[in-house]
Amino acid sequence: MANKALSFFILWLKMNPMRSLNDISIQFVKGVGPARKKIFQRLGIESVEDLLYLFPRRYEDRRSLVPISRLKAGEFQTVTGKVLGSSSRRSWYTKKHVLEVVLEDDGGHLACTWFNQPYLLNYFKEGRHAVCYGKVDMYRNRLQMISPEWEIIGEKEDERLNLGRIVPIYPLTRGITQRFLRKTIHACLERYQNQLTDELPVPLRNKYKLYNIKRSLRQVHFPDTLPDQENAMKRISFEEFYFFQIAVLARRLSITHKPGFAHKMTDAQTLKFIDGFPFTLTRAQKRVIQEIRQDMAKDTPMLRLLQGDVGSGKTLAAIFGCVAAARNGFQSCVMVPTEILARQHYENIFRMIGQGHLKDLRIALLTSAVTGKEKEKLYEAIRNGEIDLVIGTHALMGGEVAFKNLSFVVIDEQHKFGVRQRALLTEKGNNPDILIMTATPIPRTLCITLYGDMDLSVLDELPPGRGTVKTRWFSQERAEEVYALAREQLKEGRQAYVVYPIIEESEKLDLKAARAMFNHFKKETFKDFRVGLIHGQLKPKEGQAVMEEFKNGKINILVATTVLEVGIDVPAASVMVIEHAERFGLGQLHQLRGRIGRGKEDGLCLLVADAQTDDSRQRLKAFVSTTDGFKIAQHDLEIRGPGRYFGRHQHGLNELKVANPFTQLDILELARQEATALTGVDPKLEKEQNRRVGEIIHRRYPSYLTDVTAG
Repeated sequence: MANKALSFFILWLKMNPMRSLNDISIQFVKGVGPARKKIFQRLGIESVEDLLYLFPRRYEDRRSLVPISRLKAGEFQTVTGKVLGSSSRRSWYTKKHVLEVVLEDDGGHLACTWFNQPYLLNYFKEGRHAVCYGKVDMYRNRLQMISPEWEIIGEKEDERLNLGRIVPIYPLTRGITQRFLRKTIHACLERYQNQLTDELPVPLRNKYKLYNIKRSLRQVHFPDTLPDQENAMKRISFEEFYFFQIAVLARRLSITHKPGFAHKMTDAQTLKFIDGFPFTLTRAQKRVIQEIRQDMAKDTPMLRLLQGDVGSGKTLAAIFGCVAAARNGFQSCVMVPTEILARQHYENIFRMIGQGHLKDLRIALLTSAVTGKEKEKLYEAIRNGEIDLVIGTHALMGGEVAFKNLSFVVIDEQHKFGVRQRALLTEKGNNPDILIMTATPIPRTLCITLYGDMDLSVLDELPPGRGTVKTRWFSQERAEEVYALAREQLKEGRQAYVVYPIIEESEKLDLKAARAMFNHFKKETFKDFRVGLIHGQLKPKEGQAVMEEFKNGKINILVATTVLEVGIDVPAASVMVIEHAERFGLGQLHQLRGRIGRGKEDGLCLLVADAQTDDSRQRLKAFVSTTDGFKIAQHDLEIRGPGRYFGRHQHGLNELKVANPFTQLDILELARQEATALTGVDPKLEKEQNRRVGEIIHRRYPSYLTDVTAG
């Protein structure tokens, strides 16, 4: 049946030659079929176009492989050799299965070792030829590779794609080999290259001497030379940057070209706000307040991103906008990612209002914990304009929530929400001013890429009088030393967090779990102190009760999961123990450390970690070396790359299949320059020559670009 379907499809394709490659299912590619289609889907590949845009994660130059006799310990190398023999055993110490394969070439022997992969014995048969890539080490006076990438090479088969050239190495999933993937992609290029549509305008290609798309895809997958591969990457990166920047800029114009709310605040009102607190605002806070004031005074919508490290006072700057809205007869809202953080914002703002100069500001808290008649009463008050400021979670986006005259929207920790949710909330008002806040420091390149539709404000000062935080890293074997240090701090009347990456014990990951260690601490390690537990599976009221006890000093040490990552503020807590710190990202670690040192006392951040990989060691070294959020963000980008840095829900970064704003700033700026020129003369892409561009960006970024041609 599959052959009949394939024959019919090929006949249909000949009759319809201009069909989009995105519409051709991967199952109709030679060698795939319905069964392998499911395997390809695990790589996110549904169509021929998806396959052609599955780019290599690296390359191996197999034009001249290194002989085993010339390998150097400490370097990553690619070798080829014949399987001399193999042995399979179980380690008496670790209980792990160990497979050792010895490769030989004309000049020497190399031992390759894999753990817990006994099935590999079926591939490394004596006499077969293999290619291995990995780090070369010296062990007992002989060369070895631990868990190298591998590939079995056939002697009689056609090896023009696998040897004697620059060879692409792709991301894989179980059931697909490098050899099969190369063969399939090569066949796809041969079969469909004449159907590739070059979407980048010819004048731009000529201006920057860029390859056409056909040549680019061929050289990305099977480069003739390294410069050819670099030029192909440059061309595809330019195209991706160009269309995404058009989407970003056109989105901004589609919003800012609409009428908004003009919020007038006199100098006297602004000074009264700034001087009305029992502490002095930082210069950075005063500067940002003026930037917000100037934007909100305009009769077009504000789009502003406010960056500030943990504890820099972003909330206070945002309150100014809420006050400006209220003074002009409008409503505002603040959306945050968790109920705990929403309540904390509410309590902090309520406390500020109680200090005098904001007493007439009517505020309310809306989370999923608000139910029944209380919820209905709150909905009605918001609808009637009896509430000036609503602080809440995702509940604010609910269909029943209707504002009388919403003019100012604050979204805290934007990366927890995504663009679509931002749009849903802002639709509650008629083109309201928007302030996005983030404690995740974003380097300039990614600001251009992700938030190029926004103006930027930065809080680069911390309020005076805060303690400093020292960070130390201990191995798992020295965990008792860490607990002893924490006990010393607790005896002096301070409070501590102990944070874990999971709740229940996991034998597979061999991690201490929060609940198990909570019980152990109560009975053993910290039996002289009051110990609490908080995690994401607690009901909101239970979690809130625990936090209240911790804030009020009734709990000395709080065992927690990463529910603490964002926003919790307990000034008396000066110790942070992070267990299995290697399991956390740099951004998470920075957010967690930001929970301490918020009072006058110095903070102590203690990491307990056995880092097994280069990445995890780099992360922890970077974290210990600095408390500067921007430096940490830069390290994080270098280690992880921008896609993983921001997560899947960030529209834009995920659609960039090759382009990397961190390493290709020069290309990004050229593309943005061209995108700015185009949208400057045709913001809605209405001109005949630009309609095709509009179609392309609507297809590529449907959830990001929602209203370029609207209004």
